Amino acid sequence: MRNSFSYFGVLPLASALTLLSLTNCVNSNKNQPAAAATATPVTPPAAAPNPLLQAWTGPYGGIPPFDKVQIADFKPAMETAMNENLAEIAKIAAQTEPATFENTIAALEKTGQTLDRVLTIYGIWSSNKNNAQFQEVEREMAPKLSAFSDQITQNEALFKRIETVYNSPEKVKLTPEQQRLTWKTYTNFVRAGAKLNADQKKRLSEINQKLAGLYTNFGQNLLADEMNEIVVIEKESDLAGLPQSLKDAAANAATAKKMPGKWVISNTRSSVDPFLTYSDNRGLREKAWRMFVNRGDNGGAHDNNTLITDILQLRAERAKLLGYQTHAHWRLENTMAKTPENAVQLMESVWKPATARVKEEVADMQAMAKKEGQNIKIEPWDYRYYAEKVRKAKYDLDQNEVKQYLQLENLREGMFWVAGELFNFSFTPVTNVPVFHEDVRVWEVKDKTSGQHIGLWYFDAYAREGKRSGAWMNSYRDQQRMNGEITTIVSNNSNFVKGKPGEPVLISWDDASTLFHEFGHALHGLSSNVTYPSLAGTSVVRDYVEFPSQLLEHWLSTPEVLNRFALHYQTGKPIPKSLVDRIEKAGTFNEGFETTEYLASALIDMKLHLAGDQKIDPDKFERETLTALGMPNEIVMRHRTPQFAHVFSGDGYSAGYYSYLWSDVLTADAYGAFTEGSGPYDKTVGHNLKQHIFSVGNTLDPAEAYRAFRGRDPKTEALMQKRGFSKPTAPAKKTAPAKPKKK
Repeated sequence: MRNSFSYFGVLPLASALTLLSLTNCVNSNKNQPAAAATATPVTPPAAAPNPLLQAWTGPYGGIPPFDKVQIADFKPAMETAMNENLAEIAKIAAQTEPATFENTIAALEKTGQTLDRVLTIYGIWSSNKNNAQFQEVEREMAPKLSAFSDQITQNEALFKRIETVYNSPEKVKLTPEQQRLTWKTYTNFVRAGAKLNADQKKRLSEINQKLAGLYTNFGQNLLADEMNEIVVIEKESDLAGLPQSLKDAAANAATAKKMPGKWVISNTRSSVDPFLTYSDNRGLREKAWRMFVNRGDNGGAHDNNTLITDILQLRAERAKLLGYQTHAHWRLENTMAKTPENAVQLMESVWKPATARVKEEVADMQAMAKKEGQNIKIEPWDYRYYAEKVRKAKYDLDQNEVKQYLQLENLREGMFWVAGELFNFSFTPVTNVPVFHEDVRVWEVKDKTSGQHIGLWYFDAYAREGKRSGAWMNSYRDQQRMNGEITTIVSNNSNFVKGKPGEPVLISWDDASTLFHEFGHALHGLSSNVTYPSLAGTSVVRDYVEFPSQLLEHWLSTPEVLNRFALHYQTGKPIPKSLVDRIEKAGTFNEGFETTEYLASALIDMKLHLAGDQKIDPDKFERETLTALGMPNEIVMRHRTPQFAHVFSGDGYSAGYYSYLWSDVLTADAYGAFTEGSGPYDKTVGHNLKQHIFSVGNTLDPAEAYRAFRGRDPKTEALMQKRGFSKPTAPAKKTAPAKPKKK
């Protein structure tokens, strides 16, 4: 019954992005003209069954029927599945037998399977195939899904049974996993308002429905700016500084926009960041930068500021209604941080050394500009450009040189190899499953030793219209043993820009780190070994879910990966050791920028949600808060407030963007277990990592899981050392340090 709590953070990552909506495509015959009296009656053909409502069939335990789905299928499927789920809930609530784990908690876990399948595919369409027709459905269905969720969490008879099991002395006889599921179910209901009175529940449901609509509008506004705003380059001379791969990508983007002979910089990070890094045209850099940082903040129909004000007000009211001081206190109650104050303390402890490093970085860039005869002050649109020049001067390291060795397909093979070494997985391409776009490819995952089927991995690598920006992991189906042995289906989705047909896609070191990061999420899902789906894979607290993914980034820089898979796209020769040494030496270069732009977003997120019920002007709040923090003028937030989809297109990361830093404390400390052992491929440490971290899902408290792996609680010293903000206390390892990706 996992989808029934959609707004309270228990959906799989696939469905928890945002719950959206769909047009009413049910045909009505009431206005059809009457048939002539002499006509021969004709029996109309039976309507084809809605593919979304059918159990998944085919190989690998069943697969999503992507080839059969039409947008018109979504609304009727969702409504039918919601009604089916409510009937299942009513049956549990109406039982006369005393409440037990099996007839209440486990029975509840088995409900909503049809809806879960429908919403999984719905979420895929929302993130990857979004268009005007689908957006109509999103706008209609988002409030309905929220109301549906409240019907379950506010079912008094159902909650009474859950509470009985939770408080029963018999609970100690349950398995640890059953006890954890009981705790999670009870806690989610309470946090969703199950103990409120009738009037309070009514108001809570109104708030949730309003928020659902606002989240949908926010995401659609952002997507509109990303799809419609572009920078068009008319003259080839304005491409000065760009490597050929970026020129080809810009030409392809122009062709897709029906502008042959021109070049287009799209309004996405994967297009704008490289342009800002390499373009010699300062005026165009500023134009592209302003286009990107002003998404959702341009006035007019797609401006998000008013939506943010309303979202914050409603969240504050909901938190008070539920008995919490602020939305931040509600969100962090059951996380590892426990309180907003703990999260803020960690962020502020890193903020000062990060901004101090920025001053050093800017001084170096200012000197570089002066040396080149440029009498300018470094502005945000200059930062990446001059940072790259400083990197080359200081470390003889040109990212374009590195890029020649980072072929997307080779790195994907490198990820597979790492998964084989750490988790004993093998990946075999399959073509007997339908996909939702021709770019999507699928691999079967098996245990290398036994040949046992583990799951499927879908890879959707490329940017396209209708696909949201960024990179993410989805769970299409969670591993479980509640209904027999059910294997998982996961995906990784990226926005790499295609170059010329037939040529390899070359990516930056940062993009390669992101690739490994998202694959870490996928391995978290693939490694799951639990009984109940609500506890499977990545269904863990927000400030723990990023730990396995950030940890995997470290393996990109290992010599074993670089020597095998970082091969020059023309010569096929492995990346030379001299270049790897330079990468390692520059491992914490520009860390002031990386950390500050991320922390600015995380601190704004937290402070917005600690502000309570005051009415907030987002632009003003952002501006004044950053000034008070001492934000360097040369940097902007990684995600400015009007485009902060993590926080405002759903509750997912709201008051939770700090979690990347919190998880990185674990990441830095956990990698030490390998370096203290025999290295990154230490079989014993790898086995412990899988056993205690990747396979257990949410079957136990994350702090307990970490202690089982590391033998102690994490230490923060490793985080500061990893980012280069403190002196090493031990000899540095001989691999380039990985940086967590701030998505």
